[in-house]
Amino acid sequence: MNENAMNNTSRTNWEKVDSLTEEEVDTSDIPPLTEEFFSKSRWWKPVASLNVLVQIEPETLAWFQSQGEDYEKRMAAALRIYAEAHQMGQK
Repeated sequence: MNENAMNNTSRTNWEKVDSLTEEEVDTSDIPPLTEEFFSKSRWWKPVASLNVLVQIEPETLAWFQSQGEDYEKRMAAALRIYAEAHQMGQK
């Protein structure tokens, strides 16, 4: 195994990749998207968030609100992180 594979360091010249125009990108190895491809594909709709009533202390709400207009998203992310951390210990 070579050294780059072990430390997961990319040898790609990302500056060159970023500078390529659409016409310069080689897509010859990508198969065409045929009707067969689409007939076998499935469409997935993202799971919608739920609106629930949760009681929290006024100080906790004030802190999240002080973090910005997207405080509800931050609260949801904090709950998700907490749940994922505790699920790992149960597996």
